[in-house]
Amino acid sequence: MTSSLIRGRPRHATGHIAVRVGHAVLGGVAGAVWLVLPVMTSVTQDPVPATGGRTVSAAQAADGASATDYVLPLVAVAAAGALGGYGYVRRTRRARSRTTPGILSSAPPSPSPADAERQARASLVLADDCVRTSREALGYVDGATSAERALRAAETELTAAFAIWRRYEEGVPEGDAGRRQALVGVAGRCAEAGRQLDAAAAGFDAEWDAGDALAAAEGRFRQLAGRTGGVAAALAGAGERYGAAAVASVVGYVEQAKDRLVFATSRLNQARQAADSGDGDGFRRGVRAAEGAVAQAGVLLGGVERLAEELRTAAGLVPAALTGAEAELAALRGTALPPRLAHADAVLAGVRGEVTGGPYDALDALRRVVRAVEGTGGGRSGVIAAGAELVARSAVGAADDFVGTHRAAVGAEARALLAAAGRSAPADADRLARRARELAERDVRAHGNPFAGEAALARGSGVAGVVLGGVLLGEEGDGGPVVAFGGPESRGRLG
Repeated sequence: MTSSLIRGRPRHATGHIAVRVGHAVLGGVAGAVWLVLPVMTSVTQDPVPATGGRTVSAAQAADGASATDYVLPLVAVAAAGALGGYGYVRRTRRARSRTTPGILSSAPPSPSPADAERQARASLVLADDCVRTSREALGYVDGATSAERALRAAETELTAAFAIWRRYEEGVPEGDAGRRQALVGVAGRCAEAGRQLDAAAAGFDAEWDAGDALAAAEGRFRQLAGRTGGVAAALAGAGERYGAAAVASVVGYVEQAKDRLVFATSRLNQARQAADSGDGDGFRRGVRAAEGAVAQAGVLLGGVERLAEELRTAAGLVPAALTGAEAELAALRGTALPPRLAHADAVLAGVRGEVTGGPYDALDALRRVVRAVEGTGGGRSGVIAAGAELVARSAVGAADDFVGTHRAAVGAEARALLAAAGRSAPADADRLARRARELAERDVRAHGNPFAGEAALARGSGVAGVVLGGVLLGEEGDGGPVVAFGGPESRGRLG
């Protein structure tokens, strides 16, 4: 039997319509009776007695009474017509306002595949932002064990969500139902990651309040401010020794770090003023914003220092890697295909020429040696494996630094590739991380800088950088609420 909930109209609706029609018909009949009665009485010509001894004919009586005999019938007919018209208009409006005309359902409509994908992407970005912000915030608090556990649980859920999304992008599973379920799984894992962080937000605040947050933030600020000169010198030196291309990925990082520190200075001053005036909320906002800016300044400066060190390490490995690669190729002469060996020989010869010819990108040279050997099925020697590890670690670290300090503009694709790189073998990790960095840079270029120009001066120096870095939510002219430890429901509580 078909349920009344899925028919074109519910059962009781027919009864209501019948009642309305009956009312309209009854009103029309009553009006017709009122109209006919005067006509029926006017057919007789018997005189009608009148006061004062005068005799008045029936026709004269009818003419004299027309003002009262016809008013009430006309009113009745008009009322019946109005009621009928009102009922028709109401039914028409109801039909037009229904999402699915004529169908009542207890379940909301399912989102389209495109909408489900957009929701999954947005969930990944939001969960990744919450995890990154919470990790930065925990760096300023000692002993927040419950918050640390929540962060680890959130990281586990986020890793699983990225893994599901990565398989989805690769076409697994294939069926429509399975793909819908995969997207539901992505959103569900991200929601659970956010729930874990939201549940621990209050405990984190209690631990944060118990410490001397202002002193900790000011101490790290002074330490980073003292490092900027040395980092700038290290960057310049690396560029001279290994070439401009070798340090291109971190050009501008020192300036961005200084920009974050300038912003931190202003917020630390605001925090001191708020503390003096007893404004607890203002104090928390100021210190937390300074913490976020200082943390990102540390990431930017650390990225430059790490690259300089990786270039030095790679330069030391390249000669040994060349020797090891040549030995492996010699052992493969009788088994590998000649075209692959010829390509590998050309790559190694090119790298040797760069090494003896002057400044060269040591990391890129090491990467090419590793890939040349791997392309022949080799790469088992210790020095080649060590080179592959260094190249992959450098690529993943550089991509992670960029995403973290520009996360307000970076989409799900770059983040998913970066997450996949962290789970992959060195050769794949290097490739995935480099592609993630490319996509992230593309996202940042497309995003632009809504806080640039003269408007940025009015908001204060450094606001554009911290909004792009996700320290502020960027919802208002001054940069908006400060992003705090927590999930989607609690991360903007310092508004």
